[in-house]
Amino acid sequence: MPFVRYLDPKNDIAFKKIFGSEKNKDILIHFLNDILGKTGKEIIREVSFLNSVQAPEIAVKKQSIIDVLCTDESGVQYIVEMQVAKVRGFEKRAQYYAAKAYSNQMNSGEEYGNLKEVIFLAIVDFVMFPDKEGYKSEHVILDKVSYENDLKDFSFTFIELPKFKKERVEDLESYEEKWCYFFKHSKNPDNIEKLIGSSDNVISKAYDVLLSHHWSDQELNAYEQVTKANLDAMAREAQVKEEAMAEGREKGIAEGRLEEKVSIAKKMLKYGVPLEEVMKITGLPHGEIDNLK
Repeated sequence: MPFVRYLDPKNDIAFKKIFGSEKNKDILIHFLNDILGKTGKEIIREVSFLNSVQAPEIAVKKQSIIDVLCTDESGVQYIVEMQVAKVRGFEKRAQYYAAKAYSNQMNSGEEYGNLKEVIFLAIVDFVMFPDKEGYKSEHVILDKVSYENDLKDFSFTFIELPKFKKERVEDLESYEEKWCYFFKHSKNPDNIEKLIGSSDNVISKAYDVLLSHHWSDQELNAYEQVTKANLDAMAREAQVKEEAMAEGREKGIAEGRLEEKVSIAKKMLKYGVPLEEVMKITGLPHGEIDNLK
């Protein structure tokens, strides 16, 4: 039996190959309907890909590169992002991308009434909202008093993969859960066969895209470069955390030692030990001991 290697769909190159290509457009449509809960008249039936590079209006401003940007038959725009490494301010980046896509709809002389909704959907491989228990969160603009959604043109959906806890294919209850499982457990051949067997041909087709022998050498090289960049970013994050923890431990030890010295100084002063002797034993400065009296 030949060696079968499935690539990681969380890799940007693989993600775009699955969801951002014209020939796999049916996978993207299925995915959007499943994750966003589109039913009835809201179902997305067709999408057109837009330029995922959002050029700035002024040269010195920041250029935006989106994984997938598309529009459906009614003009609603969808931004679909995969984010592996935890980055500071990702929620602000999401809002920036959405605002940029919204403003890019306007041409000179057009009316604001023609602007269409922008929906931002992100799959993230880190905990983004630690105070939320669920793996999926949906964010819209609400009136503070009535909680009505009067400003309807922006919505944000985030899937936090670490919070998705189901480990067995048999426990999956919806296509939303199957997609989460697909992203989280895609590299295990046993999982793949079970998931394909419990799904329709769309997820099977997504897995087929991940087979490495369908990729050119150039594509595989780009895939490996992105994988390395993600690993480097996660290593940097781990190092920053370790340094912060080490600094916290050192600070805690120093504070504990100071508290101990202060406690000893107070006892010595209570029993009338001379100031100079207290300074000598505790190492505390004159002014600090004087304040303890």
